[in-house]
Amino acid sequence: MTALYTHGRFYSAADPRATAMLVDDGRITWLGDASDAPSAERTFVLDNAFVTPAFVDAHQHATDTGLAFDGLDLSGTGSAAEVLDAVAAFAASKPADAVVHGHGWDESTWADQVPPSAAELDRAGGGRRVYLSQASVHSALASASLLGAAEGVDGYDASGWVREQAHHAVRAVALGSLTPAQRTAAQRTALSRAASLGIAAVHECGGPGTSSEEDFLSVLALSGQGLPRVFGYWGELGGAARARELGAVGAGGDLYADGALGSRTAAVREPYHDGDGCGLGFVTAEQAGQHLLDCVTLGIQGGFHAIGDAAIATVLDGFAIAAKAVGVDRLREGRHRIEHVELADKAMIARMVEFGVVASVQPVFDALWGGPDRMYAQRLGVSRAMASNPIGQMHATGVALAFGSDSPVTALDPWAVVAAAAAPRNPVFRMSVRAAFAASSRGGWRAAGEDGVGVLAPGQSATFAVWDTPAGVRDGLPSLEAARPVCLRTVLHGQTIFER
Repeated sequence: MTALYTHGRFYSAADPRATAMLVDDGRITWLGDASDAPSAERTFVLDNAFVTPAFVDAHQHATDTGLAFDGLDLSGTGSAAEVLDAVAAFAASKPADAVVHGHGWDESTWADQVPPSAAELDRAGGGRRVYLSQASVHSALASASLLGAAEGVDGYDASGWVREQAHHAVRAVALGSLTPAQRTAAQRTALSRAASLGIAAVHECGGPGTSSEEDFLSVLALSGQGLPRVFGYWGELGGAARARELGAVGAGGDLYADGALGSRTAAVREPYHDGDGCGLGFVTAEQAGQHLLDCVTLGIQGGFHAIGDAAIATVLDGFAIAAKAVGVDRLREGRHRIEHVELADKAMIARMVEFGVVASVQPVFDALWGGPDRMYAQRLGVSRAMASNPIGQMHATGVALAFGSDSPVTALDPWAVVAAAAAPRNPVFRMSVRAAFAASSRGGWRAAGEDGVGVLAPGQSATFAVWDTPAGVRDGLPSLEAARPVCLRTVLHGQTIFER
């Protein structure tokens, strides 16, 4: 069925003055002035609304995101006491055998940065098992009744604050407590919320320690079913063949080369400013190189999670090993990825350009924790904090970018992502709003191997979002300093997946 969208404003390089667009069989077939519009079987009058390519969230976790929407949000808590009060109030309505899922506490913002103990969580939960993921989702608080699953595992702490492998063990029990119906409901909640924000596709990052194969297959099965398209990334070292069997487009995403800055587990070259040691590295250059070679052989995208400069350097050494074996050109064809890339210097960025690495990054990390007086400054010192997340420098140097939220680490809010990239904590790393929008839309499609999506032009996929822009439009895109655009409709390949 042909559909005409008319009397709108269209963000299109093909016709910047267009006020109407014709869609047929999932593709844009005409773009121009409304007075010249061809006839169509259906007509949508936009009342001067603004139309853009739809967003892509290039790194998210659907089950955790859905649980955060429907569960216990701890992002506003300011102390251990407030966390315990919130757990007690939330747990009171849950069955005695339930697991209390909470997310978002961030001790770096507290005056007293000591979180609740396992015993205190047991009491607050009324004996229920309690799992509270920290904002970075690389550590968590576990009640005493849940903590036994991690005893003797690396990262275990009797206080209840578990990291890395111990966290993975506790997390597996907590998520394993969900029934398949509960899990699918959480995933549907996350994808529906994404669609309501103008997001037409997401990159789901799963893998051992992050989620289960059952969880991964469940969210892939929802892809495009009146919901955003789901591109799956399975993060298992040496798991390229398994990733392909699971229906993933990539053997990467949360394939951990290190941990996170918030939990002091990101692998850094210089010791942490507020703690001992240089974090944790989980792969060698040789392992990274072999993983990439497996991906090249199988024709699947590869990638790694790497936050600290030591981890990024190790992964790039792996790229060099793979390039030596198969040639730089063949390696570049794979559009292999590194997620987060927070502490990259100029030499690393140059190597990323050389190997054709896609940087899948989260600008809101910098907005929340960057600058001279926030969590990164606590962990790294001011100088290293101000050098973190050089996203604008990557863009200026020629690194292909794809923006995401890492939800629930940061909120599903694509315009906030654009705003954070255009106005970072360190102004040296600024990029234009246009470039940031491209990385949040077309960049996500290209990162997943889809080149015919992400622009409004005849012949391209009809994948777009319609916006009410209360603050108006400046330089072709909405002004983001005041009220943010409100999504009125999201369309994926011609099919409406959200309508307000």
